[in-house]
Amino acid sequence: MNWFLVALGGAVGAPLRYLVDRSVQTRHDSVFPWGTFTVNASGSLLLGVLTGAVAAGAVPSGVQLLLGTGLCGALTTYSTFSYETLRLAERGWTFLAVANVLASVLIALGAVHLGWTLTEGLL
Repeated sequence: MNWFLVALGGAVGAPLRYLVDRSVQTRHDSVFPWGTFTVNASGSLLLGVLTGAVAAGAVPSGVQLLLGTGLCGALTTYSTFSYETLRLAERGWTFLAVANVLASVLIALGAVHLGWTLTEGLL
C-alpha cells in the first residue's frame, strides 16, 4: 500500500511541476530558471509543513508518503536544477549559475525550516 501512495502522489506531482514550471518561466523574459526555482522552493515549504505535522502526530504517516515522498518528490527536481545550472555556466552566464546555486539552496533550506517552524507553532 505504501508504494501506491507514493506513486499516486508522484502522478500528481510530476505534471504539477511541469505546469508550474512552464507557467512561471513564460512570465519571465530571463534565462534564469525561475520555474524550477519556484517548484523547488514551494515543494520544500510543503515538505517542511508535512514533516512538522507528522512529527507532531497531527498527520498520519500515510499522508507523508502521499504528499511528502510522492507529490513533493515529483514536484521538486534536483536533476533539472543541476542541468539548468550547468547550461547557464556553459553559456557564459557564470554569475547566474552561481546565483542559482546559492539562492536555490538557501531558499529551499529556509523554506523547509519555515514550514516546519510554522507547523510546530500551530500544533
